[in-house]
Order: sequence, then structure tokens, then C-alpha cells
Amino acid sequence: MTQGPPRILIFDSGVGGVTVAREIWNLLPGSETIYVCDNGFFPYGVKPEDELIARVTSVLCSVAAGCEPDIVVVACNTASTVALPSLRERILVPVVGVVPAIKPAAALSKTRAIGLLGTPGTVRRAYTQDLIDRFASDYTIVRVGSADLVLMAEEKFAGRDLDPRRLAAALGPLFEPGGSPAVDVVVLACTHFPLLRADLAAIAPANIAWIDSGAAIARRIGELLGGERGRISPSKPLSKIFLATDLDAISPAQHGALRREGFSEIRAALS
Repeated sequence: MTQGPPRILIFDSGVGGVTVAREIWNLLPGSETIYVCDNGFFPYGVKPEDELIARVTSVLCSVAAGCEPDIVVVACNTASTVALPSLRERILVPVVGVVPAIKPAAALSKTRAIGLLGTPGTVRRAYTQDLIDRFASDYTIVRVGSADLVLMAEEKFAGRDLDPRRLAAALGPLFEPGGSPAVDVVVLACTHFPLLRADLAAIAPANIAWIDSGAAIARRIGELLGGERGRISPSKPLSKIFLATDLDAISPAQHGALRREGFSEIRAALS
């Protein structure tokens, strides 16, 4: 247990977890953040499960041992769907993962047709199918797995302009003509994808609802830290540290974007 404000360790393969971090910062101002970016093994969505479990467990356990967080957030759908059991066996503080927002999507959909937009691994994984079986078994689920959207989200975060044709090619299978019923809710089942929400909405049919898990995860963190809220002082500056497993791969543009997010330190995750 740390002294002072609660320390939250957030983990992702890239910068997608920043979308979850923003929700946590909004809900829990004054908490300390250590963000771990495993860009040395990026992208996760096309990696074999056994390699992912070994990698995520190794990196997170090593960093957690060094920084002693009060809670760990695996802000990556791909990692969460395979590595949470291994992490919870080895890390003593609560470990919270993100999962595709199938349940709220089912509650919102009027056409009973849901688009599931994630990495290739997440959309086909047994964990995801279990969520569908539990909460949307009688819905039409249109699955689209795209590794390219993850790359585009990283590019946008660094300030690069995106090619609308490239976006449309990735998004197109969700809205192919002739489908019945029509998709009216899209689950952003990758924490990178909220970075592209406005871009995706601009090329999609009108009146599509876009859902992600960021706000729900932040609320869960708040619940788990309920007894620690007295240690949170909104009047004090946030401590935000960004750790990368491949520091040399962080470009000057990414450095600038991370500074704008409020990270005061950007350094190597593993010595």
C-alpha cells in the first residue's frame, strides 16, 4: 500500500489505454498514475495467446513489483481477454480488465443488431463469445477485426492526418448493404478505437451509437478505491508517469502528445 494518493497502474500495448486513463482522471482527480506502454511487443491483436499471456504477465509483474500500485488496470481488451487469470494469481492488489461492452450495447440496440469492432484476436476469442452468449445470444453480431485501425489510432494520437479511404476500408464490413437487420450500435472493443470515434462516425451511417468501456472501468476503479478516497486530494497536481518498454521507439510527436496529456515523465519501463 502506497502512502499519499492512491497509485493506479494502467497497462496497454500502446497509447489506447489513455482513453481509459482520461476517464479515471475525470472521476478520480488527484490519484497518481503510472502508465505502462508495451510498445516493444506492439501490436497485441495478432499475437498468439500463449505469447501474450507470458509477455503481459512478465512486464506487468515486473513493473508492479517496482512501483507498488494500489490497483492495476489492464486497459487493453486483447490482454484482458487472455491474461487476467495469470495476473490475478501473481499480483496481490486488485487487477481490473476491460472487456467488450456487449451488455450495454444489447440494452441500447433497437434493431437487435450490434457491430463488434476490435482487434482480430478479441473479436474471435472465447471470452468475447461468452459475453455474447450471456447478454446478446439472440442478437445479430457483426464482427470486424482490424489491426490497421489500431495503427491508425496510434498515428492520430501522434498528430498525423488519417486517410478517410483507409478508415472506410476497415469500417466497411460493419455496414455492408443487404444486411438485415441494420447495425445501430457499435462496440469499440479496443481501447485504441475511442481515439478514432469522431473519424469513424463521420464516415458511418447516421444515428449509430458508439460504445466503449472506459467510463464503466473508471467507475469500477472508484468502487474498489472507495476506502481510499480520503487519500485523494483534487487540489494537488496529478503525478502522471509514462513508461515504455521500447523508449527509443517513442517519436518526438508522441512525446509531445504525451506531454499534452499531462505526463511529466516519459522513461523506460524495464531496466
